[in-house]
Amino acid sequence: MLRTIRKAEYAELIALFFLQGAALGMWFVPLSTVLDAHGLRAIKPFAFAATALAAFVSPLIFGAMADRHASPVKVLRGLSLATAAALVLACTAIKLGWSPWLVLALIQLYALCSSPTFSIAATIVFARLADAQKEFGPIRAMATLGWMTGCWVVSALGADTSPLAGYGGAVMWVLVAGFTFLLPELETPKSAEHLTWRQRLGLDALTLLKNRDHRVVFITAALFCIPLAGFYPYAPPHLRALGLVHTSAWMTLGQVTEIIAMFSLGGLLLKWRLKWVFACGLSFGVLRFALSAMNGKMWILAGVLLHGCSFTLVYITAQIYLEQRVDAAWRARAQALLSLMNSGVGNLLGYLGVGWWFSACTGPSGTQWPIFWGALALAVGVVMAYFLTAYHGVGSGFLRTKQHSKSAAGPD
Repeated sequence: MLRTIRKAEYAELIALFFLQGAALGMWFVPLSTVLDAHGLRAIKPFAFAATALAAFVSPLIFGAMADRHASPVKVLRGLSLATAAALVLACTAIKLGWSPWLVLALIQLYALCSSPTFSIAATIVFARLADAQKEFGPIRAMATLGWMTGCWVVSALGADTSPLAGYGGAVMWVLVAGFTFLLPELETPKSAEHLTWRQRLGLDALTLLKNRDHRVVFITAALFCIPLAGFYPYAPPHLRALGLVHTSAWMTLGQVTEIIAMFSLGGLLLKWRLKWVFACGLSFGVLRFALSAMNGKMWILAGVLLHGCSFTLVYITAQIYLEQRVDAAWRARAQALLSLMNSGVGNLLGYLGVGWWFSACTGPSGTQWPIFWGALALAVGVVMAYFLTAYHGVGSGFLRTKQHSKSAAGPD
């Protein structure tokens, strides 16, 4: 019989996601304009790619630690404190005009500390849910609300171009660390066998890619990240070019539809095949960039608004898919591998590739925004074509009980 979570437990999980979302949003969203305002435009593609580089190693290592050696709660606590310290150092370097390469190194340090945190937080939440398919979406929406709140605070303080945004984010990370003391520890399976370095580094999670369904979901999410990487670095400058000053606040329009989509996701997964939930999210991605290519205030705001639907129907569905389809002893590593594929492979190729494409579309007369965004819309269309062709799946719904989660087959 599935246990029922007490309201107090829901409140804990909601607060955890809210605080972490605010901490992430207060720095990631204004990062582009902060670097521009301090003469660091040249390192911007590399600054965003720092998260991708970190995702190649950090999530898997700490995911393996959370699966085998230490409670995920303790791992999240230590990482949150390290992230706060690294963020303070990076913002101080920007504020004092230190070498761009030192600034970049500190941003990389911040990325190494922060990149595993969300997958570990998701593992903590999933472990305490009776029915993740129904319950995860609304709880995960609180991270989005926290992200929005963090962005509103940044704009309200007039810190859209100031390192003050990062200092505020550091304070939020300290609060995340403090909040973990209120969470119950999760039991960690202890392995009696001798662990190889491959297992200690979490690289054994790559065996999940042998399953065709898993592989297509991982690859689709990673490929989608490539064009998506153009959203946060280049949508804010486009907004400013069109006369919309408070960019951090305007960017939260995407989180409005993200919250709506998260509350609707449980019902969609019960009624639709997983294939069509993914396809719908990818279709919104094509439309989002196509609207931005129209190069008008209302058009780009409409594109920003669609970001949330697209993000949720692709990435949150993928997280739920893994929680339902992967054995409990592997779930932290499965979520970490998803983080590696998205934030690592996808974002690295995206930030560097889209950064090159932006430079190619920018000349003395300015940026050719219709060409820039139009190519990204085409790229998402190619990803959607791959998914529809490669993913097979069976059944008409995504309803699955905990007893079936250890099987590789099922209704998807």
